[in-house]
Order: sequence, then C-alpha cells, then structure tokens
Amino acid sequence: MTSTFLPDRRTGPADPPPPAAGPDRERARRRAAHWLTAVGFQVPALVLFLVLVLLPILFALYAAFFRWGGFGMPSDYVGTENFSRLFADPVFLGDLWRCLLLVVLSLALQLPFALAMAVLLNQRMRGRAVYRMLFFAPYVLSEAITGVLFSMIFAPGDGLADQILGGVGLEGLGGEWFADPSMVMATLFLVMTWKYFGFHMMLYLAGLQSIPKELNEAALIDGANAWQRLRSVTLPLLAPTLRISVFLSVIGAIQLFDLVWVITQGGPDHHSETMAVTLFQFGFKRYQVGYASAISVVMFGISLVFALAYQRFVLRRDLQGATTTMRGGGT
Repeated sequence: MTSTFLPDRRTGPADPPPPAAGPDRERARRRAAHWLTAVGFQVPALVLFLVLVLLPILFALYAAFFRWGGFGMPSDYVGTENFSRLFADPVFLGDLWRCLLLVVLSLALQLPFALAMAVLLNQRMRGRAVYRMLFFAPYVLSEAITGVLFSMIFAPGDGLADQILGGVGLEGLGGEWFADPSMVMATLFLVMTWKYFGFHMMLYLAGLQSIPKELNEAALIDGANAWQRLRSVTLPLLAPTLRISVFLSVIGAIQLFDLVWVITQGGPDHHSETMAVTLFQFGFKRYQVGYASAISVVMFGISLVFALAYQRFVLRRDLQGATTTMRGGGT
C-alpha cells in the first residue's frame, strides 16, 4: 500500500524574507539629499539678493509715483508726475548727454589706449612686470583717494599740473581745470582714464596670453607683418574679451558717481553732473526721495535695456559657445 506524504505547513520550510529596499529607493534618497544640500547653499544668497537687491528695486519703483520726503511711508500719490518732471528737467537731460559723451570717449580713447598698452606689455621686454604693476596700481586706489589726489594736482595756480605747464613755458594752458565749464568734462575723463585703464589693460593681457603662440608664429612664417598679425590673428581671438570690456565700460559710465562727487560734486553749475550725482542731490540733500526714486528707475531701465540688448546682439555667440562646450563636455 502506497501512502502519499503531504508536508505540514507548520513544519515545512520558512517563506523567503521580503526583498530589501531596491536601488530605485536608494537613488531617490540620494537625489533628495543632494537637492536639499543645493537648496541649503542657495538660500542665503537668495535671501541676500531679495533683501538687498530685489526689494529696494521694487520699493524705488513704488516710491517713484509719490511725492515723498523719505520719512514715514509714501502717501502723496502723484502718478507719473515725477517722470514728466524728470524728462523736462534740463539738468537731467544734460546728465543723459554727459553720460553719452563719457561712453563715446571711453570707447574711442580709453579702451584703445588700454589695448595698445596690453599689446606692448605682452611682448618680451625688460621690466614688463614692473610696468604692469604700475599701470594697474591706480585701479587699486579707492575713488575717494583718487578724487582728493587729483583735486590737489589740478588745483588752480598751486597744483602740480599748473606748475609743470609753467615750468615748460605753457602756463597759458593751465587754469581752473574743474571750475571751467568748458574744461571740466575733459579733465574728469582724464582722471577716469588714469583710474580705470589699468583694469581693462589687465583684462586684455589675460586674453592675449590665452592666444596660442603658434598662430602668430605661423602668420609670421607666412610673411605677415605686425599690423597684419594684430588685425587678422590677435583681434579676432581677443574679441570675447573686448566685448566684455566694452560692456563693463558702458555700465560704469552710466553709473558713475564717486569720482565726480569727490572732485566736483557736479559743478560748476551742473556741468559735470551725472545721473547718479543728480539722484544723490535730490534724495539726500533736498529730501525729494520720490523724484530721486524716479531717477533711479530710469537709470536702472537704461542699464537693463542696454544689458539685455548687448547680450542679445553682441554676446550671443560667446554665450552659445559656452553652452555648447558645457553640453559637449559631458560624458
């Protein structure tokens, strides 16, 4: 007789344990940890940007529609009266003209001079490190120190500039450098060039040193002279640096304040005043903060429009190249 053995479930082999957490859960946990870490690093910067940049911009836009002295909250709503007054003010219209003049002079004189010095100091020459340091040193000085220094240099009669001109028999060229309406902007631009050209020169030097020497050597072997090598090899490869330099120069001219305030405070008779100086005069001297806010909004608008247009039409190729490089560099 054959019997069939049926195993008892109570004494049979135990059921297999439940599977452990899979790799997907572990991957999700790590992704969440990385995300929280990234947010933790970004939150302080975002809070500072919100408090110190975004909120002041929004409040200035709000205050520009009020007649407000800066105490308490704005309550006297005047609509667009501040902006209408602004564009009818000959002083502010003169500020716009002087801003354009500084931009043109910077692009036509200051930046080419900085480029020429960078090309010269990129050559092998004795003491070029010392020359680089001397030319860059004015940029390290604060604007306040620079303003006080040149106020003494161009002091009428007793200043160093008048004494040098008198020593070489050209005393007729001296005079009231910062007090003469016909000379003040040219003298200010001279000070600006002395102060800032070293910064642009160092930018160009960095760009020049990134150009492979083999390209210039190949052009030299092909018979190109120095001007042809500069025009056909150096300048095209230096173009991204030149574009950044132009952008910084224009934005700096739009926002120029400290040098002008220390040296002339906008005088004589507003002939050296800039938009930032006018803003300071109305906001902190006359307590017309609503009108000063309108000036700040216009300054911000001009800077923003220029920055967006410059990025769209000038820096587009550079940004596209950087994006392509980043995407193509991944594995």
